[in-house]
Amino acid sequence: MIAKEENKVSRPDTLKWLAVTLLVAVAVVGNHYFSAEPIIFRVLGVLALGAGAAFVALQTTKGTAFFTLVKEARAEIRRVVWPTREETTQTTLIVLAVVLVMSLLLWGLDSLLGWLVSLIVR
Repeated sequence: MIAKEENKVSRPDTLKWLAVTLLVAVAVVGNHYFSAEPIIFRVLGVLALGAGAAFVALQTTKGTAFFTLVKEARAEIRRVVWPTREETTQTTLIVLAVVLVMSLLLWGLDSLLGWLVSLIVR
């Protein structure tokens, strides 16, 4: 029952999404219609309409949930313990060493198998 309520979109949300779609459409059509105008005015117009569309979208249920997700993600990023420069350098050198060793092993195995196949084919 809760799942059905979560998937149900309210009428005001539908109207808000319609307004968002209309604002984006006006931005696209207006940018094309005013193609002879200087680019700075067109960019400012598209940015203004985009900001309006984002504001209206954030007022919907999904927009509010998205904004909450972004806030929680930023809080989580602040809690991450980033490696020091020394740890990063050491890890990079280890990865490079492993790649070098593995490439030499695979090259040797490829050469050996190629030599064996050439003996059989002769």
